[in-house]
Amino acid sequence: MPAKVKLSATMNSTNARPRILVIDDDKKLCRLLREYLEPLGYDVALVHNGPDGVEQAAAAPWHAVILDVMLPGLDGFEVLKQIRAKTNVPVLMLTARGDEADRIVGLEIGADDYLPKTFSPRELLARLRAVTRRSVAQPKSEETLHEIVAGPVHINLDSHVASIDDKPLTLTPVEFDLLVALVKSKGRVKSRDALLDEVRERNYEVFDRSIDVHIASLRKKLGDDALNPRFVKTVRSVGYMFIAE
Repeated sequence: MPAKVKLSATMNSTNARPRILVIDDDKKLCRLLREYLEPLGYDVALVHNGPDGVEQAAAAPWHAVILDVMLPGLDGFEVLKQIRAKTNVPVLMLTARGDEADRIVGLEIGADDYLPKTFSPRELLARLRAVTRRSVAQPKSEETLHEIVAGPVHINLDSHVASIDDKPLTLTPVEFDLLVALVKSKGRVKSRDALLDEVRERNYEVFDRSIDVHIASLRKKLGDDALNPRFVKTVRSVGYMFIAE
């Protein structure tokens, strides 16, 4: 099958091009995405149903997954849950429905970003670059490893590993960058716009308050309580502040 052949190419250890897995049953759209992205330096593999998408996502070290919500076999939300159980690969979700509830559910499950299927190629590319920038970063030598420590929270900036009380945290790439941004500004309020700019490295309007969904998920993984916070405090109408000593 074409997807299998393409997958073997992406497994080549000498290939430095970012590897993207597209899981979407719209074969025409998949072909258009491949034709648009490959000349820009990406290797693109295509899968057209949910179960194969889960299998392929776990079979290679992808730099990002583009995942449709409406899929045969398993819907995109279930595919995302199964992917998140195995890997923290950045996931950009697509939806034809565009419902706010769908976007919130996807973000809560662990999607890094969301696009309606009316997207422009340039917007897709900008968001794809934003979610893959961590995946394509070159590892640094052991001498340059450095950490941020805030109370029981330890963050290794080079290995992208965070822990609390010496227990590793399973964070999505966006959650990890949010934690880094908040800890670096410990004791100072970060607005939603500032957090989005810092995490995504681009400027755009905050849509559907997605930053709040990511913060809620981060709090849950930190074992934090929004009403009596130990780590992340909400500053009403302004943003968020990391408060741990």
